[in-house]
Amino acid sequence: MAGRASLLVLGAAAFMVSADARVIDPLLHIIAGQFGTSVAKASVVISAYALPYGFFQLFYGPIGDRIGKLRIMSYCLALFAIGTFGCAFVPNLPIFAILRFLTGVVAAAVIPMSLGYIGDKFPYEERQAALGRFMSALMLGQILSSSLGGIFGQYIGWRDIFIVFGIVSLVVAAGLYNQAVKYPEARKEGSKLGFSQYGNLIRRPAAGVILGVVLVEGFFVFGGMAYLGASLRDRFHLPYGQIGLMLGGFGLGGLIYSFTVKKLVKKIGDIGIMLLGGSLLAIGYIAIAMTKQWQWFIPFNILLGMGYYTMHGTLQTRATEMAPEARGTAVSLFAFAFFMGQSTGPMVLGRILESSGYPSVFTTAGIGLFLLAVAGKYLFARSAKRAAQVS
Repeated sequence: MAGRASLLVLGAAAFMVSADARVIDPLLHIIAGQFGTSVAKASVVISAYALPYGFFQLFYGPIGDRIGKLRIMSYCLALFAIGTFGCAFVPNLPIFAILRFLTGVVAAAVIPMSLGYIGDKFPYEERQAALGRFMSALMLGQILSSSLGGIFGQYIGWRDIFIVFGIVSLVVAAGLYNQAVKYPEARKEGSKLGFSQYGNLIRRPAAGVILGVVLVEGFFVFGGMAYLGASLRDRFHLPYGQIGLMLGGFGLGGLIYSFTVKKLVKKIGDIGIMLLGGSLLAIGYIAIAMTKQWQWFIPFNILLGMGYYTMHGTLQTRATEMAPEARGTAVSLFAFAFFMGQSTGPMVLGRILESSGYPSVFTTAGIGLFLLAVAGKYLFARSAKRAAQVS
Protein backbone atom coordinates (compact mmCIF):
# COMPACT_ATOMS: atom_id res chain seq x y z
CA MET A 1 0.00 0.00 0.00
CA ALA A 2 1.24 3.49 -0.88
CA GLY A 3 2.64 5.55 1.93
CA ARG A 4 4.17 2.84 4.10
CA ALA A 5 7.09 0.46 4.01
CA SER A 6 6.78 -3.15 2.93
CA LEU A 7 5.99 -5.69 5.63
CA LEU A 8 8.30 -8.04 3.73
CA VAL A 9 11.31 -5.79 4.32
CA LEU A 10 10.37 -5.18 7.96
CA GLY A 11 9.90 -8.91 8.39
CA ALA A 12 13.29 -9.67 6.83
CA ALA A 13 15.00 -7.34 9.31
CA ALA A 14 13.14 -8.92 12.21
CA PHE A 15 13.97 -12.38 10.89
CA MET A 16 17.70 -11.67 11.03
CA VAL A 17 17.60 -10.28 14.56
CA SER A 18 15.39 -13.12 15.77
CA ALA A 19 17.54 -15.76 14.09
CA ASP A 20 20.74 -14.30 15.48
CA ALA A 21 19.33 -14.19 19.01
CA ARG A 22 18.51 -17.91 19.07
CA VAL A 23 21.19 -19.42 16.83
CA ILE A 24 23.51 -19.93 19.80
CA ASP A 25 21.08 -22.22 21.66
CA PRO A 26 22.04 -25.46 19.82
CA LEU A 27 25.70 -24.34 19.73
CA LEU A 28 26.09 -23.68 23.46
CA HIS A 29 27.60 -27.07 24.19
CA ILE A 30 30.13 -26.72 21.33
CA ILE A 31 31.08 -23.19 22.38
CA ALA A 32 31.57 -24.29 25.99
CA GLY A 33 33.85 -27.11 24.85
CA GLN A 34 35.92 -24.94 22.54
CA PHE A 35 36.54 -22.31 25.19
CA GLY A 36 37.09 -24.85 27.97
CA THR A 37 34.20 -23.93 30.27
CA SER A 38 30.84 -25.27 31.47
CA VAL A 39 27.54 -24.89 29.64
CA ALA A 40 26.14 -22.75 32.45
CA LYS A 41 29.11 -20.34 32.27
CA ALA A 42 29.09 -20.26 28.46
CA SER A 43 25.47 -19.07 28.60
CA VAL A 44 26.92 -15.61 29.35
CA VAL A 45 26.98 -15.05 25.58
CA ILE A 46 23.17 -15.38 25.58
CA SER A 47 22.69 -12.96 28.45
CA ALA A 48 25.32 -10.59 27.01
CA TYR A 49 23.15 -10.18 23.91
CA ALA A 50 19.77 -10.04 25.66
CA LEU A 51 20.72 -7.51 28.36
CA PRO A 52 21.61 -4.57 26.06
CA TYR A 53 18.88 -5.64 23.66
CA GLY A 54 16.38 -4.87 26.36
CA PHE A 55 18.06 -1.86 27.95
CA PHE A 56 18.62 0.13 24.75
CA GLN A 57 14.97 -0.05 23.78
CA LEU A 58 14.65 2.91 26.15
CA PHE A 59 16.89 5.03 23.93
CA TYR A 60 15.58 4.07 20.51
CA GLY A 61 11.86 4.43 21.25
CA PRO A 62 11.65 8.21 21.81
CA ILE A 63 14.21 8.89 19.06
CA GLY A 64 12.21 6.83 16.58
CA ASP A 65 9.01 8.63 17.54
CA ARG A 66 10.69 11.96 16.87
CA ILE A 67 12.81 11.52 13.73
CA GLY A 68 11.46 8.37 12.11
CA LYS A 69 11.79 4.67 12.76
CA LEU A 70 12.85 3.26 9.36
CA ARG A 71 16.06 5.25 8.93
CA ILE A 72 17.31 4.45 12.44
CA MET A 73 16.51 0.77 11.93
CA SER A 74 18.53 0.69 8.71
CA TYR A 75 21.59 2.25 10.34
CA CYS A 76 21.41 -0.05 13.33
CA LEU A 77 20.92 -3.16 11.22
CA ALA A 78 24.06 -2.28 9.22
CA LEU A 79 26.07 -2.03 12.45
CA PHE A 80 24.45 -5.26 13.62
CA ALA A 81 25.64 -6.97 10.43
CA ILE A 82 29.23 -5.88 11.06
CA GLY A 83 29.16 -7.04 14.69
CA THR A 84 27.60 -10.38 13.81
CA PHE A 85 30.22 -10.96 11.11
CA GLY A 86 32.93 -10.24 13.67
CA CYS A 87 31.61 -12.97 16.00
CA ALA A 88 33.07 -15.52 13.59
CA PHE A 89 36.61 -14.52 14.55
CA VAL A 90 36.53 -14.20 18.37
CA PRO A 91 39.56 -15.79 20.12
CA ASN A 92 37.98 -16.38 23.55
CA LEU A 93 34.74 -16.31 25.50
CA PRO A 94 35.12 -12.82 27.09
CA ILE A 95 35.64 -11.14 23.70
CA PHE A 96 32.75 -13.16 22.29
CA ALA A 97 30.53 -11.91 25.10
CA ILE A 98 31.63 -8.30 24.55
CA LEU A 99 30.92 -8.50 20.82
CA ARG A 100 27.52 -10.06 21.47
CA PHE A 101 26.84 -7.21 23.88
CA LEU A 102 27.62 -4.62 21.20
CA THR A 103 25.48 -6.35 18.57
CA GLY A 104 22.66 -6.50 21.11
CA VAL A 105 22.94 -2.71 21.54
CA VAL A 106 22.15 -2.04 17.87
CA ALA A 107 19.81 -5.00 17.37
CA ALA A 108 17.57 -3.39 19.98
CA ALA A 109 16.25 -0.92 17.40
CA VAL A 110 14.71 -3.38 14.95
CA ILE A 111 11.77 -5.34 16.34
CA PRO A 112 10.16 -2.81 18.73
CA MET A 113 10.49 0.00 16.18
CA SER A 114 8.91 -2.26 13.57
CA LEU A 115 6.00 -2.96 15.90
CA GLY A 116 5.64 0.77 16.58
CA TYR A 117 5.76 1.50 12.85
CA ILE A 118 3.04 -1.06 12.13
CA GLY A 119 0.95 0.46 14.91
CA ASP A 120 1.39 3.90 13.33
CA LYS A 121 0.60 2.87 9.77
CA PHE A 122 -2.15 0.26 10.15
CA PRO A 123 -5.57 1.07 11.63
CA TYR A 124 -6.59 -1.06 14.61
CA GLU A 125 -8.96 -3.27 12.59
CA GLU A 126 -6.09 -4.22 10.24
CA ARG A 127 -3.32 -4.26 12.83
CA GLN A 128 -3.84 -7.78 14.16
CA ALA A 129 -3.44 -9.29 10.69
CA ALA A 130 -0.41 -7.10 9.95
CA LEU A 131 1.22 -8.01 13.26
CA GLY A 132 0.47 -11.67 12.53
CA ARG A 133 2.29 -11.50 9.19
CA PHE A 134 5.18 -9.67 10.78
CA MET A 135 5.39 -12.18 13.64
CA SER A 136 5.52 -15.01 11.12
CA ALA A 137 8.98 -13.73 10.18
CA LEU A 138 10.05 -14.01 13.82
CA MET A 139 8.67 -17.53 13.99
CA LEU A 140 10.55 -18.55 10.86
CA GLY A 141 13.67 -17.07 12.44
CA GLN A 142 13.09 -19.31 15.44
CA ILE A 143 12.62 -22.38 13.23
CA LEU A 144 15.53 -21.88 10.84
CA SER A 145 18.07 -20.43 13.26
CA SER A 146 18.03 -23.45 15.56
CA SER A 147 18.17 -25.83 12.61
CA LEU A 148 20.95 -23.91 10.86
CA GLY A 149 22.88 -23.56 14.12
CA GLY A 150 22.83 -27.30 14.68
CA ILE A 151 23.77 -28.08 11.07
CA PHE A 152 26.64 -25.59 11.02
CA GLY A 153 27.82 -26.79 14.44
CA GLN A 154 28.02 -30.41 13.32
CA TYR A 155 29.01 -30.25 9.66
CA ILE A 156 30.50 -26.85 8.79
CA GLY A 157 31.66 -24.93 11.86
CA TRP A 158 29.83 -22.78 14.39
CA ARG A 159 31.76 -19.65 13.45
CA ASP A 160 30.65 -19.76 9.82
CA ILE A 161 26.99 -19.18 10.67
CA PHE A 162 27.91 -15.68 11.86
CA ILE A 163 29.58 -14.93 8.54
CA VAL A 164 26.40 -15.89 6.69
CA PHE A 165 24.15 -13.93 9.05
CA GLY A 166 26.41 -10.88 8.82
CA ILE A 167 26.36 -10.75 5.03
CA VAL A 168 22.62 -11.31 4.74
CA SER A 169 21.89 -8.70 7.42
CA LEU A 170 23.88 -6.10 5.49
CA VAL A 171 21.79 -6.76 2.37
CA VAL A 172 18.57 -6.40 4.38
CA ALA A 173 19.86 -3.16 5.92
CA ALA A 174 20.31 -1.73 2.44
CA GLY A 175 16.72 -2.68 1.56
CA LEU A 176 15.46 -1.08 4.76
CA TYR A 177 17.34 2.16 3.99
CA ASN A 178 15.74 2.18 0.53
CA GLN A 179 12.31 1.97 2.16
CA ALA A 180 13.21 4.82 4.51
CA VAL A 181 14.09 7.05 1.56
CA LYS A 182 11.02 5.99 -0.41
CA TYR A 183 8.59 6.51 2.46
CA PRO A 184 9.94 9.37 4.62
CA GLU A 185 8.36 9.73 8.03
CA ALA A 186 7.18 13.05 9.39
CA ARG A 187 9.42 14.49 12.11
CA LYS A 188 7.83 15.26 15.47
CA GLU A 189 9.88 18.26 16.49
CA GLY A 190 7.78 18.94 19.55
CA SER A 191 8.27 15.52 21.14
CA LYS A 192 10.68 15.08 24.01
CA LEU A 193 13.53 12.64 24.14
CA GLY A 194 13.77 12.52 27.93
CA PHE A 195 12.90 9.65 30.22
CA SER A 196 9.89 11.54 31.59
CA GLN A 197 7.78 9.88 28.89
CA TYR A 198 8.42 6.52 30.48
CA GLY A 199 7.36 7.71 33.90
CA ASN A 200 4.11 9.05 32.49
CA LEU A 201 3.54 5.82 30.61
CA ILE A 202 4.03 3.58 33.64
CA ARG A 203 1.35 5.53 35.52
CA ARG A 204 -1.27 4.70 32.92
CA PRO A 205 -3.92 2.07 33.75
CA ALA A 206 -2.77 -1.51 33.04
CA ALA A 207 0.70 -0.45 31.81
CA GLY A 208 2.41 -1.58 35.00
CA VAL A 209 0.63 -4.94 34.80
CA ILE A 210 1.65 -5.48 31.18
CA LEU A 211 5.28 -4.63 31.92
CA GLY A 212 5.49 -6.75 35.05
CA VAL A 213 3.90 -9.80 33.46
CA VAL A 214 6.09 -9.67 30.34
CA LEU A 215 9.25 -9.31 32.46
CA VAL A 216 8.48 -12.49 34.40
CA GLU A 217 7.40 -14.23 31.20
CA GLY A 218 10.77 -13.53 29.57
CA PHE A 219 12.58 -14.72 32.71
CA PHE A 220 11.00 -18.17 32.78
CA VAL A 221 10.46 -18.81 29.05
CA PHE A 222 13.99 -18.02 27.96
CA GLY A 223 15.60 -19.05 31.23
CA GLY A 224 14.48 -22.58 30.44
CA MET A 225 14.91 -22.36 26.68
CA ALA A 226 18.61 -21.50 26.95
CA TYR A 227 19.32 -25.03 28.20
CA LEU A 228 17.07 -27.12 25.96
CA GLY A 229 19.77 -27.82 23.38
CA ALA A 230 22.44 -28.62 25.96
CA SER A 231 20.04 -30.95 27.78
CA LEU A 232 19.45 -32.96 24.62
CA ARG A 233 23.19 -33.38 24.24
CA ASP A 234 23.92 -34.28 27.86
CA ARG A 235 20.83 -36.41 28.55
CA PHE A 236 20.42 -38.22 25.22
CA HIS A 237 23.83 -37.74 23.48
CA LEU A 238 22.24 -36.59 20.22
CA PRO A 239 24.25 -35.09 17.32
CA TYR A 240 24.19 -31.30 17.03
CA GLY A 241 22.48 -31.27 13.65
CA GLN A 242 19.59 -33.29 15.02
CA ILE A 243 19.37 -31.07 18.09
CA GLY A 244 19.10 -27.97 15.92
CA LEU A 245 16.27 -29.46 13.87
CA MET A 246 14.44 -30.50 17.01
CA LEU A 247 14.73 -27.03 18.57
CA GLY A 248 13.19 -25.58 15.42
CA GLY A 249 9.88 -27.08 16.51
CA PHE A 250 9.44 -24.10 18.85
CA GLY A 251 8.89 -21.81 15.87
CA LEU A 252 6.59 -24.37 14.27
CA GLY A 253 4.41 -24.14 17.36
CA GLY A 254 4.27 -20.39 16.80
CA LEU A 255 3.03 -20.86 13.24
CA ILE A 256 0.27 -23.14 14.51
CA TYR A 257 -0.75 -20.35 16.88
CA SER A 258 -0.84 -17.81 14.05
CA PHE A 259 -3.35 -19.94 12.14
CA THR A 260 -5.69 -20.34 15.12
CA VAL A 261 -5.48 -17.02 16.96
CA LYS A 262 -8.52 -15.36 15.33
CA LYS A 263 -10.81 -18.24 16.29
CA LEU A 264 -9.37 -18.35 19.80
CA VAL A 265 -9.95 -14.64 20.37
CA LYS A 266 -13.61 -15.01 19.42
CA LYS A 267 -14.13 -18.03 21.67
CA ILE A 268 -12.19 -17.22 24.87
CA GLY A 269 -10.99 -13.60 24.57
CA ASP A 270 -7.46 -12.30 24.89
CA ILE A 271 -7.17 -12.91 28.65
CA GLY A 272 -8.36 -16.48 28.17
CA ILE A 273 -5.72 -16.85 25.47
CA MET A 274 -3.02 -15.69 27.88
CA LEU A 275 -4.11 -18.27 30.47
CA LEU A 276 -4.16 -20.96 27.79
CA GLY A 277 -0.63 -19.99 26.74
CA GLY A 278 0.69 -20.21 30.28
CA SER A 279 -0.90 -23.63 30.69
CA LEU A 280 0.65 -24.94 27.47
CA LEU A 281 4.07 -23.64 28.52
CA ALA A 282 3.75 -25.33 31.90
CA ILE A 283 2.76 -28.66 30.36
CA GLY A 284 5.54 -28.47 27.78
CA TYR A 285 8.34 -27.64 30.21
CA ILE A 286 7.29 -30.14 32.89
CA ALA A 287 6.85 -32.88 30.27
CA ILE A 288 10.35 -32.18 28.91
CA ALA A 289 11.71 -32.39 32.45
CA MET A 290 10.11 -35.80 32.99
CA THR A 291 10.61 -37.48 29.61
CA LYS A 292 13.03 -40.38 29.35
CA GLN A 293 12.99 -40.65 25.56
CA TRP A 294 14.27 -37.96 23.22
CA GLN A 295 11.49 -38.56 20.67
CA TRP A 296 8.95 -37.03 23.05
CA PHE A 297 10.90 -33.79 23.09
CA ILE A 298 9.65 -32.95 19.58
CA PRO A 299 5.92 -32.60 20.34
CA PHE A 300 6.62 -31.07 23.74
CA ASN A 301 8.84 -28.39 22.18
CA ILE A 302 6.14 -27.60 19.62
CA LEU A 303 3.79 -27.23 22.57
CA LEU A 304 6.24 -24.75 24.12
CA GLY A 305 6.15 -22.66 20.94
CA MET A 306 2.36 -22.69 20.85
CA GLY A 307 2.24 -21.68 24.50
CA TYR A 308 4.77 -18.89 24.20
CA TYR A 309 3.25 -17.16 21.18
CA THR A 310 -0.25 -17.63 22.59
CA MET A 311 0.72 -15.93 25.85
CA HIS A 312 3.07 -13.32 24.41
CA GLY A 313 0.73 -12.35 21.57
CA THR A 314 -1.85 -11.07 24.05
CA LEU A 315 0.73 -8.97 25.88
CA GLN A 316 2.20 -7.62 22.65
CA THR A 317 -1.16 -6.53 21.24
CA ARG A 318 -1.99 -4.71 24.47
CA ALA A 319 1.42 -3.04 24.43
CA THR A 320 0.68 -1.34 21.07
CA GLU A 321 -2.25 0.45 22.74
CA MET A 322 -0.45 1.63 25.89
CA ALA A 323 0.34 5.00 24.23
CA PRO A 324 -1.17 5.42 20.72
CA GLU A 325 0.46 8.87 20.36
CA ALA A 326 3.96 7.46 21.03
CA ARG A 327 3.93 3.80 20.11
CA GLY A 328 7.68 3.59 19.58
CA THR A 329 8.24 4.68 23.16
CA ALA A 330 5.55 2.36 24.55
CA VAL A 331 6.70 -0.72 22.67
CA SER A 332 10.31 0.04 23.56
CA LEU A 333 9.45 0.06 27.26
CA PHE A 334 7.56 -3.20 26.78
CA ALA A 335 10.55 -4.77 25.02
CA PHE A 336 12.89 -3.46 27.71
CA ALA A 337 10.91 -5.23 30.42
CA PHE A 338 10.71 -8.41 28.35
CA PHE A 339 14.40 -8.65 27.65
CA MET A 340 15.36 -7.79 31.20
CA GLY A 341 13.60 -11.00 32.06
CA GLN A 342 15.17 -12.84 29.15
CA SER A 343 18.69 -11.77 30.08
CA THR A 344 18.46 -12.64 33.77
CA GLY A 345 16.56 -15.92 33.37
CA PRO A 346 19.49 -18.00 31.99
CA MET A 347 21.81 -16.72 34.72
CA VAL A 348 19.46 -17.52 37.61
CA LEU A 349 18.25 -20.85 36.24
CA GLY A 350 21.87 -21.69 35.44
CA ARG A 351 22.47 -21.80 39.20
CA ILE A 352 19.65 -24.32 39.51
CA LEU A 353 21.23 -26.33 36.69
CA GLU A 354 24.57 -26.54 38.45
CA SER A 355 23.01 -27.59 41.75
CA SER A 356 20.05 -29.77 40.71
CA GLY A 357 20.24 -30.60 36.98
CA TYR A 358 18.12 -30.04 33.89
CA PRO A 359 14.80 -31.48 35.16
CA SER A 360 14.74 -28.95 38.01
CA VAL A 361 15.38 -26.08 35.58
CA PHE A 362 12.48 -27.02 33.30
CA THR A 363 10.10 -27.82 36.16
CA THR A 364 10.82 -24.44 37.73
CA ALA A 365 10.15 -22.67 34.43
CA GLY A 366 6.89 -24.54 33.86
CA ILE A 367 5.45 -23.92 37.32
CA GLY A 368 6.53 -20.28 37.24
CA LEU A 369 4.79 -19.64 33.91
CA PHE A 370 1.53 -21.26 34.97
CA LEU A 371 1.41 -19.22 38.17
CA LEU A 372 2.22 -16.09 36.15
CA ALA A 373 -0.68 -16.71 33.76
CA VAL A 374 -3.12 -17.18 36.64
CA ALA A 375 -1.85 -14.06 38.42
CA GLY A 376 -1.87 -12.11 35.14
CA LYS A 377 -5.52 -12.92 34.50
CA TYR A 378 -6.43 -11.57 37.93
CA LEU A 379 -4.25 -8.45 37.61
CA PHE A 380 -5.60 -7.54 34.16
CA ALA A 381 -9.17 -7.90 35.37
CA ARG A 382 -8.44 -5.70 38.39
CA SER A 383 -6.68 -3.02 36.31
CA ALA A 384 -9.54 -2.95 33.82
CA LYS A 385 -11.99 -2.42 36.68
CA ARG A 386 -9.91 0.44 38.06
CA ALA A 387 -9.62 2.04 34.62
CA ALA A 388 -13.42 1.88 34.22
CA GLN A 389 -13.91 3.56 37.58
CA VAL A 390 -11.50 6.37 36.68
CA SER A 391 -13.19 7.00 33.34
